[in-house]
Amino acid sequence: MSVWDEVVGQERQIGPLRAAVDDPSWMTHAWLVTGPPGSGRSYAGRAFAAALQCERGGCGECRECTTALSGAHADVTLVATEKVTIAIDEVRDLISLAATSPSGGRWRVIVVEDADRMTERTSNVLLKSIEEPPARTVWVLCAPSPQDVAVTIRSRCRIVNLRTPDPDDVARLLIERDGTDPALALECALAAQSHIGVARRLARDPEARARREQVLALATDIRGVGDAVFAAADLVEVADADAKAATEERDAEEKAQLMATLGVDDGGRMPPALRAQVRQLEEDQKRRATRHKRDVLDRAITDLMSLYRDVAVVQTGSSVRLVNLAHEGHIRDIAGRTDLADTMRCLDALGTARERLAGNVAPLLALEAMALELRPRTPARG
Repeated sequence: MSVWDEVVGQERQIGPLRAAVDDPSWMTHAWLVTGPPGSGRSYAGRAFAAALQCERGGCGECRECTTALSGAHADVTLVATEKVTIAIDEVRDLISLAATSPSGGRWRVIVVEDADRMTERTSNVLLKSIEEPPARTVWVLCAPSPQDVAVTIRSRCRIVNLRTPDPDDVARLLIERDGTDPALALECALAAQSHIGVARRLARDPEARARREQVLALATDIRGVGDAVFAAADLVEVADADAKAATEERDAEEKAQLMATLGVDDGGRMPPALRAQVRQLEEDQKRRATRHKRDVLDRAITDLMSLYRDVAVVQTGSSVRLVNLAHEGHIRDIAGRTDLADTMRCLDALGTARERLAGNVAPLLALEAMALELRPRTPARG
């Protein structure tokens, strides 16, 4: 067993990280691990941190490895924001931490799992620490691509580019680690487009698979303007409900903990000097819910894109494997009664919707415009 075992399908890509653990001449003070969503870039960063602390180079079993991977190691700091951006104050705290020597481990390792969520101003604050780091401090930044990080930052990092893992590798991981049925494992790995986290959620949660089925049904359920408007509203409602379910209980616990820390009784009168702290917590929770809602909507659009991609595969007679194996009959039906031009128009509309959501366009407006473009234009073939 090794910490690298779960970095699926990246044996060659993680070579520089493993070499740096084994050979000091390969080591550098700042790394940028990039890769598409689901490629395992965050886990690769954690595995690297664990291997640097482990006397056996990442055995995966010792205390150093297990605590580093879980985030409990005193000299390994894992940063993963649940908000839209990483706050500048958070980075300043990390810089102060980076200036200290390891308390007991071999290195002080700071893994920033969402480095692409730093604004330009925040990146400039981080720059000096990366330019002149202490001798035993290592920064590991993770982002979808090098272009998602400020050029001043990436030019000072050694870049490790991960690739999208093969679906068969992801399916094998689900079978071996989670005991998933082989047929379901492959179906989920393909449906998730090799995104390991999404594949695991689909394999474990029948409700997640049902929600995905509901999203894919939009390809045929939208027949007119009314259908498009209702479909967009339904998607936003589902995203709101998902975000609320995912954050409501946690929000209440965080607020209760803060009130207890401040010494304020539940329902009691709060001194004016303490209200700002509660207000800041509520704003952070709102940002977290906003990000979760965006992620849900983006995943729904990605699932629809995978369906239309499969339709295009059938229409062009390509021999590549379908993403949505369980929907092959549905896909061939759509392909048989529409043209490739229709399919490409729908894919363009879906891509535009993703860009608009990323640009903070109101979700309902972006999805209504998208759904209107998904209406059939080619007369049904008899």
